[in-house]
Amino acid sequence: MKDASSRIPTIVVALLVAIVLGVLVWMLLGYVLPFRDMTRAAMLEARLGPYDASDIDAMRGLLERKPEARDLLVAMHRGPDLVLPFVLTALLFAIVTRLRPAGRYFNRPMHPVMIAAIYALPFVYGFSDYAENILTDNIFSGGSEWSFAAKLLPWASSLKFASLTVCIIVILRFLVYRLAPPADHAGS
Repeated sequence: MKDASSRIPTIVVALLVAIVLGVLVWMLLGYVLPFRDMTRAAMLEARLGPYDASDIDAMRGLLERKPEARDLLVAMHRGPDLVLPFVLTALLFAIVTRLRPAGRYFNRPMHPVMIAAIYALPFVYGFSDYAENILTDNIFSGGSEWSFAAKLLPWASSLKFASLTVCIIVILRFLVYRLAPPADHAGS
């Protein structure tokens, strides 16, 4: 009987990689760089570091002075940033599925709950990325604002980057584990 990883062809993973890279290039060239040229500031989502309420207020003021930049930000969320979380989640899940997380962790068999958590990581990323996009649109699109959106936005952004980072680290761990000689697996 075939396992789940053998049902996801390598070509599907390669296609997802190509789509993710294409969407990232689309976002960078079509939205992120023009936004920076327009405003001389980076989009909050493009920052790799954390931000807080003062950064959100500064961005709100900037977008009120430059409505064309606000329109560009909203257009990005209705275009490539609507697609990216979905395809990146699919890619991460396909890679995790192909790697079949199992084996030993600190010289003990991995608990099924830990394995389930590993499979859930890509979905935590996807959910938090969409939450960040919804909150960003709510705060900066110029419509009625939810009172809690500005407080939740830094948390959603942090959760997005944290879950993506942990997912990549877990993928790399299982990739190294798979590539290592079998004698090296006993201590993993």
